[in-house]
Amino acid sequence: MGPPLRLHELIRAIRSVKTQNEEREVIQRECAEIRSSFRDEDSVYRGRSVAKLLYVHMLGYPAHFGQMECLKLIASPRFTDKRVGYLGAMMLLDERQDAHLLITNSMKRDLEHSSAVVQGLALCTLACLGSVEMCRDLAGEVEHLLQTANGHVKKKAVLCAVHIIRKVPDLVEMFIPTSEMLLAEKRHGVFYGAVLLATEICQQQPAAIKGFRKILPLLLQKLKQIMSGYSPEHAVSGVTDPFLQVRILRLLRVLGQNDESICDAMSDLLAQVSTCTETQTNAGNAVLYETVLTIVETKSASGLRVLAVNILGRFLLSNDKNIRFVALTSLQRLVQSDHAAVQRHRQTIVECLRQTDISVNRKALDLCFALVNETNIRVMMKEFQRFLQSCAPELKEQCTSGIFLCSEKYSPSKRWHIDTIMDTLVTAGESVRDDAVSHLIQLISGSSELHGYIVQRLYKAVRKDIIQQPLVQVAAWCIGEYGDLLLLGACEEEEPIQVTEDDVLDVLEGVLQSHISLPSTRAYTLTAIMKLSTRFNSTINRIRRVVSIYGCCHDVELQQRAVEYNALFKKYDHMRSAILEKMPLPDKSTLAETETCIGEIKENTESQPKSISSASQPASYVTDLLGLLEESIDSTPVTPGLSSISQNVPNGSLLDLLDETPNPAAVPSIVAYNNNGIQVEFSFMRPPSSPALLVLNSCATNSSSSDISDFQLQAAVPKSVQIQLQAPSGSLLPASGGGSVTQSIRILNPQKVPLRMRLRLSFTHNGNLVQDMCEVNNFPAETWQ
Repeated sequence: MGPPLRLHELIRAIRSVKTQNEEREVIQRECAEIRSSFRDEDSVYRGRSVAKLLYVHMLGYPAHFGQMECLKLIASPRFTDKRVGYLGAMMLLDERQDAHLLITNSMKRDLEHSSAVVQGLALCTLACLGSVEMCRDLAGEVEHLLQTANGHVKKKAVLCAVHIIRKVPDLVEMFIPTSEMLLAEKRHGVFYGAVLLATEICQQQPAAIKGFRKILPLLLQKLKQIMSGYSPEHAVSGVTDPFLQVRILRLLRVLGQNDESICDAMSDLLAQVSTCTETQTNAGNAVLYETVLTIVETKSASGLRVLAVNILGRFLLSNDKNIRFVALTSLQRLVQSDHAAVQRHRQTIVECLRQTDISVNRKALDLCFALVNETNIRVMMKEFQRFLQSCAPELKEQCTSGIFLCSEKYSPSKRWHIDTIMDTLVTAGESVRDDAVSHLIQLISGSSELHGYIVQRLYKAVRKDIIQQPLVQVAAWCIGEYGDLLLLGACEEEEPIQVTEDDVLDVLEGVLQSHISLPSTRAYTLTAIMKLSTRFNSTINRIRRVVSIYGCCHDVELQQRAVEYNALFKKYDHMRSAILEKMPLPDKSTLAETETCIGEIKENTESQPKSISSASQPASYVTDLLGLLEESIDSTPVTPGLSSISQNVPNGSLLDLLDETPNPAAVPSIVAYNNNGIQVEFSFMRPPSSPALLVLNSCATNSSSSDISDFQLQAAVPKSVQIQLQAPSGSLLPASGGGSVTQSIRILNPQKVPLRMRLRLSFTHNGNLVQDMCEVNNFPAETWQ
C-alpha cells in the first residue's frame, strides 16, 4: 500500500461529494485506514493520521479512538509530532477522562524543555484542560516560567497561572509576589496577563487587595497612556486597546471597593474615560460600560455617579438591543441609590416599553415600576395601561401585578384606585394574579361612599361583555351586595340609567348560562342572585326558580350552593334576611392588628426551614387531621383548606421571637390530655406587644415504667382561628417523669370565638405504634375573650 492521504487531500475528497451518505462513506473508509495504521504502530505517519482524525472530529464524527495516539505524539521528541499531539489532546481530552492524567509527566518535561515553542505548547495545553491534580503537580514549573526572560513563554505562563488559581484557590499565595513584579512589564501581552492575574488573585483572596493598592499609580499612568496615545496594532474600531482598558478598569473596581482614598485618586481619570471615549462603536461602549460599573461599585463622588447614569441613558438611545438591555439592567441596580438621577431618564425608559424585543420590554417594565412615586403615578399608570393592551401574553401577568402594587401604594384617592384596577381587569382579562378579585372586593367593601358608582359601572361593563371573567366575578359580587343601589340609580359621577329587577336578573342568568363562564364565576353569580332575594321585592319567585334549577347541576360546587339556598327558602325563610344581609365594613384596627400578627408568623415561618418530622408525614394523615372537627355540632365544620394546621418551625423559642418576658400566671393552666401514661399540660400567655396573639406552651410527661419514643403532637382548630406549631424540644419521653417534651403553639383568634382544639398524639411504646385523639373544650375564657 502507498502512503496514506494527506490532510488537504482528505478535505478535498470530502468537499467533492454530493450527498451526506457519500460523505459518510468517505469518512468511514478513511477512519478504517487510520485505525489500521494505529494498530500497525506506524510512527512515520502517526501525526498525519491524528491530524486527519481531528478534522473528522470537527465535522462531528466520533474520534475518541485517537486519544492514546495523541499521548504518544506528545511523548515524541519531534516538534511536529508534539504540536499535533498537544492539539489533539486539547480537542479530544478533558478533565472528566482519566486519560488526560497520563500526559502530566510529558508536560512536566516539556515545561522544562530548552525550546520556548515546546514550553508554549505545554502551557497552552495545561491552561486548556488542566485538572486540579495536574495544576497542583505543575504549579511550581509554571511559577518558575513566570520569571523567564522570554516574553512569548511569560505571556502564556501568566494565563496558565490564572487557570491554576481558578482551579486551585489554595495556590494563590504562590503567585502573589510574581504578579506584583509582572505589573511593571513593558511588553503588552505580558502586562495584559498580569492585570488579569492580579484581578483573579484579589477576587480569590481579598486579603491581597491591600498589597496591590500600592501599584495603583502605575495602573492609572498606564490607563492615561492608552487614552492619550494611539497604537494601530491594538486599536479596535478607532478605540485604542479596548481590551486592556477593560481589564485595567476591572482591577481598579476591585481595588477601590470600600476605600475612599482609592476612589478619590482615580475619580479624575474615570471622568476622563467617561467623556473622551467614542460611543459609536461596540468597543467604545464596552469601555464605557466598565467605567460605569467601576463608578457604581466603588464609593465614587455623587457627580461621577450622575455621569454614570447619564452614560447609561445614552445607551438607551442606541439602536442595538443588546446595549439597551445592558443599560436597563444597570439602571435597575442604580435606582435605589441614585433614584433622582435615574428619574431624569424616565421618558427614555418608558420609550423602551414600545420596543418589539420582549427581553427589553421586561427589563424596562421592572425599571418603570421602580420609578413610580406619588408625583408621577397618574402619568406612569397611563403608560402601563397602554403597554398592557399591546404587550406579549407572557408579560401581562407581570404588568398587572406591578399595576396593582403601585396603585395600592401610591393611589391619590380610593376612586382612582378602584377605577385603575377595574380598567386593568378589563384590559388584562384572566392574566391577573389569583388574589386580584378578592383584593378588589375588599377595597370596594371599604369604600361605602362609592358603592353606587361602582355597582353602576360594573353593571354596564358586564352587560356589555362577560369575556373578562375576573371582572365578571367582581361585578357579580357587587350586584349581589348593592343591587338595591343599582335600582335607585343614585350616582352623581355616572349618567343615571333606568334598571329594573328583571334587567339585573337577565344579566346574571346570562352569566350562569354562558359556556365561557368559569365554575368560580357561576358560583359568584348564583350567590349574587340569592342575595338579591333580600334586595328585590317583585322577583322573589323568579329567583327561587333559578336557584332550584341548579339543585341538580353537574357542577358539585354549584349544586351544593343551590341545595343550601333552596333549604333557606323552604325551611329557614324566616332567617334568610339576616343570613343574606350586606357584608359589614371591615374594622381597620382589627385588620391592622391581625395583619401584624399574621406577618410575624409568616416571617418566622419563611425564615426557617420546615422540620423533618412534619415534612415526612403522609398527605392522607395530615388531611385527615384537618377534618377532625367536622364531627362537632356547635360550630362551623372544619373543611380542608379553610381550617389550618401549621407546619412546625424548628429551633427558636417564643421568647427569642418576641423578646418579651411573659407573665405565665395571667391565665390558669389546664390538663389537655391524660391517658396511656402521658399527660399533656397547656399553659398560656399573651405578649404585651401583640395582645391579639395567644401563645400556648404544651408540656408532655411520661409516668409509665418504660420510655416513649417518636412522640408527636398535632392540633387542629376551627376555620375562623389560625394556628402555628413550633418545633418540639424532642421526641423522647423518659420513663417515670424523668423528662418532658415542650412545644409552643401560637394562636390567632380575631373573631374571639370560644376556643376548641382537636389533638392527635402518636408515639411508640414498648415497640408498638400508638395513635390517640382527644378534643379540648375546657379552655379558660381568658384565652379567647
